[in-house]
Amino acid sequence: MPAGRPMQASIPSVDRVLRHAPVAALIANHGRDAVLAAVRADIDALRAALTRRKRAAPGEAAMENIAGRVAARLEAAAAGSLQPAFNLTGTVLHTNLGRAVLPQEAIEAIATAAGNAVNLEFDLETGRRGDRDRHLADLLAQLTGAERATVVNNNAAAVLLVLNTLAQRKEVLVSRGELVEIGGEFRMPEIMKRAGCRLVEVGTTNRTHLKDYAEAIGPATALIMKVHPSNYEIVGYAKSVDERALAKLAHSRGLPLVSDLGAGALLDMRRWGLPHEHTPAEMIAGGVDLVTFSGDKLLGGPQAGIIAGRRALVERVNRNALKRSLRLDKLRVAGLSAVLRLYADPDRLPEKLPLLRDLCRAKSDIETQARRLLPRFARALEGRATVAVEPCESQVGSGSLPGDRLPSFALAIRPLVARRLAPARVVRLSQVFRSLPVPVIGRVHDGVLYFDLRCLDAEKRLLEQLAHLPARREKH
Repeated sequence: MPAGRPMQASIPSVDRVLRHAPVAALIANHGRDAVLAAVRADIDALRAALTRRKRAAPGEAAMENIAGRVAARLEAAAAGSLQPAFNLTGTVLHTNLGRAVLPQEAIEAIATAAGNAVNLEFDLETGRRGDRDRHLADLLAQLTGAERATVVNNNAAAVLLVLNTLAQRKEVLVSRGELVEIGGEFRMPEIMKRAGCRLVEVGTTNRTHLKDYAEAIGPATALIMKVHPSNYEIVGYAKSVDERALAKLAHSRGLPLVSDLGAGALLDMRRWGLPHEHTPAEMIAGGVDLVTFSGDKLLGGPQAGIIAGRRALVERVNRNALKRSLRLDKLRVAGLSAVLRLYADPDRLPEKLPLLRDLCRAKSDIETQARRLLPRFARALEGRATVAVEPCESQVGSGSLPGDRLPSFALAIRPLVARRLAPARVVRLSQVFRSLPVPVIGRVHDGVLYFDLRCLDAEKRLLEQLAHLPARREKH
């Protein structure tokens, strides 16, 4: 072979690979086009690697190894990119992991709606077109004390729709301390701009008084808005105006008061020993005209944005042409309806609602589970890392109760390497756990991989993943 020329001759042709029996057998399950594309991709990658390295790794171009890689590629493509994972991050409502896990009742309701024609917008009594809001509006009115409610696809959409409906080309008063940015660079000033209204900043970052709102009201003012601080809090020399006082001012000037609650706890969380979060019912009872909140945060349901309050204002929102673009499909209507019905029996809600079950989980229960798992993890990682049970703190997440932490326990995994090598090795170890058939996702801090067990209920399934960890490489 001429010097510098890669070993391309050792790579079989695409046709030859397709005729190889194990590869040919894949066509029955995946189709010829998909198998052909996978073979070509593997051959192209192999040629590129040989060109780069000038030589093949042992067995790399062997027909059986190519067949194995092609099969793995096809299986991964068939499985899709969205897959279940273990949330051991310590963040219960993890936005990147899909937020609230739904209760079985909601899962069954979604499956029924998915597999059947349903009366989403069909009135069974009259035989005429109906309103999809009717499946949710009465439930939400009962739970919030609102005169009327409507639902869109998330809380950002709810805020956008309310502002566009009530304040287009007009002014909206908001405290400077509430001009928040949350995940994904969602900024309240930007939402107001997109809604077509003009923001009027009131007060200062840390202190806003009632007189600041009163002095800012002008002929172009359309409404006053309160915004939940979401994922931050101001402590120390700080002051804000509560909704009840602000509602009196707004109504005395003929203005509505809108409150973006964000997290949307439907019931007082203190009944389960959790920190208090203002509920829509409290806001409406205090004089707020419209509240908006999420369905997939402290409510524990599917992604949705809920608008509840005065009937006349909700009806105006519903007449906005944007509403059709933001409405829920039948799957989320079914899922949210099932979750809302669980709230009729609040005493059993922690048993039914996964979110509340995880938030209420006793520290002692988590520690017991951690000590039960410890020996299995220690054996699986023997010679590569140490494993210990350590106390830690969980958080609610997704901007809910940002200043509060929940005591928990974690498996703390430390690689058996020199301290200076630990950060790189623990990142690699976390990648290994994320590559398991059901990815295990923890958090890395200061050279340690932590698996917070607060949200772990499928213990047996987690232990089964340990068998898929790659074998430890022996040093020679």
